[in-house]
Amino acid sequence: MTATEFQSALEESMSVELERLGSSKLLIALTDADLTAEHVLRTAADSECAAAETFETWVDDEADESARDAFAEFRDQERDHFDRVVAMLDSEDEVTDVDGGPMHDRLRSLETTLDRLGGAVGRALVGDRTHLQVVNFFVNDGDERLADSFRDLRTETAAQGDVAGALLEEVCDESGDWDRARASAEYVIDVAYESYADSLDELGLDPRPIC
Repeated sequence: MTATEFQSALEESMSVELERLGSSKLLIALTDADLTAEHVLRTAADSECAAAETFETWVDDEADESARDAFAEFRDQERDHFDRVVAMLDSEDEVTDVDGGPMHDRLRSLETTLDRLGGAVGRALVGDRTHLQVVNFFVNDGDERLADSFRDLRTETAAQGDVAGALLEEVCDESGDWDRARASAEYVIDVAYESYADSLDELGLDPRPIC
């Protein structure tokens, strides 16, 4: 299997969850229906901070050198993303001690290289949908500058998934390895989706798309 085939299989098996995560309801769930520009930016900053902390936990004990180097690169990139989003905020309040919610709890629990690389691909697919909705928010808000900034973040986050997929090609020796990585990625996406659905349920909204 190739990295491209792996991602395609993942997008097919999790098509419902990813489609719903890519809906306009996502920001409603993430912001607890507080759709102001400041709160959307703060939510995005929280997400970038959580991702940096997740990759930091992986760097600390990752045995595979290539994967460890990639996770360190992802960590540094997410720290840069955080700084860039914070610079967009009007408020001077700091974003600290971010746990990242259920998806990052799941990611931080992963211990093997295969699981972590699969999880990184899953997280990148979720991040792609999240960034797209933030882009759409600022387009609708008439702020093309911020929309372009999040387009850049979206591209860079998607590239992390590509890097993780390429590394899976190096470490997967048999089909069972790919299956394990895929299961890890699917679980990460599923946790993100369940968190999204639960948040909407608390707001009295249905996560299913309006037909």
